[in-house]
Amino acid sequence: MRKIAVLGSTGSIGRQTLDECERHPDLFQVTALTANSSAELLFEQIRKFRPEIACLTGGMPESIPEDLAFCRFYPADQLENVAADCDADDLMVAVVGVAGLRATLAGRRAGKRILLANKETLVAGGHLVMDACRDVDGQPTLIPVDSEHSAIWQCLQAAGPNRPKKILLTASGGPFRTWSKEAIENADCAQALRHPTWNMGSKITVDSASMFNKALEIIEAKWLFNVEPEQIKVLVHPQSIVHSMIAFEDGAVLAQLGVPDMRVPILYAMTYPERVWSGVPAPDFAALSSLTFEAPDPERFPALRLAYQALSMGGAACAVLNAANEVAAQAFLSDRIRMGQVYRVVAGTLDRIGAPEADSLEAILEADRLARITANEFLKQVET
Repeated sequence: MRKIAVLGSTGSIGRQTLDECERHPDLFQVTALTANSSAELLFEQIRKFRPEIACLTGGMPESIPEDLAFCRFYPADQLENVAADCDADDLMVAVVGVAGLRATLAGRRAGKRILLANKETLVAGGHLVMDACRDVDGQPTLIPVDSEHSAIWQCLQAAGPNRPKKILLTASGGPFRTWSKEAIENADCAQALRHPTWNMGSKITVDSASMFNKALEIIEAKWLFNVEPEQIKVLVHPQSIVHSMIAFEDGAVLAQLGVPDMRVPILYAMTYPERVWSGVPAPDFAALSSLTFEAPDPERFPALRLAYQALSMGGAACAVLNAANEVAAQAFLSDRIRMGQVYRVVAGTLDRIGAPEADSLEAILEADRLARITANEFLKQVET
């Protein structure tokens, strides 16, 4: 039995992680749970899984229900301390945003294996995280949970000593895959949240619509798999059955396939190197009419260009890109701007700030802070 702490337990990934813990009570014991603001759902989860520690990072309510007295609640600003203090073998980092960076590093310093479902952690602080998450006695201390990076990671397990020539990240194309550039630029939040294949949280769904989600994944892949940016390519695959692929020097390609359900990569990370039943059936290939692939259109989805630009700039440019996107995506979710203005806010912020130093956690967080200030300044110029 492995002890697991779930940071972000009321979000989509967190809830599915707990579903798998409930499916396999002989394999997992939940020892800590955190949420941002969904107090009632967190309380229900605490009653069911009886963790030792909990935290509401968005602010504690005036009172905690008496029947939860067995659980120790940390103050709202102590997510990092929860990650360090909890008695856990694995730390599922499923919080949204750069808040996951401190918690990831704290958990790793405390000797926990990191199950990473937070893109922003690697985007903002990739070199710090990978330095902290080196293999120990030949065993990984960080396992990616995102479906695309889990797919690449799984393919690499079968590759042995062979290094990939190219990493092929698949993308569904989101709800705007067939839309014109003008229609995408004028799209609103309600339209962006209608994802055709995946059921995700609102911020990730919006990022999928703009393809900033894939831009972040390009940066994430560079760090996870120690490859050059030009080795990472994006393929639009609307059916979301092929979750990603790697191409080798001899022309062979390995792919990981499955129905679009996050429980598979979540449970794979939790049970690695074993595989156990996730509750998700394998694809019925006879019932699939076709699997199609196409190149992404950089004119309609310019976010992809920004990922390569930020990587080429170095320093904390990727942290700047991420912070600006968080600000712009939140404004979009609040119906303050249209989809096209998300890109303008991020591009303008990256151009203005450039690539500050990234030689420490403090430097990265300072770049993040400046980027948010600058992005909010751009928002005032483009708000509808």
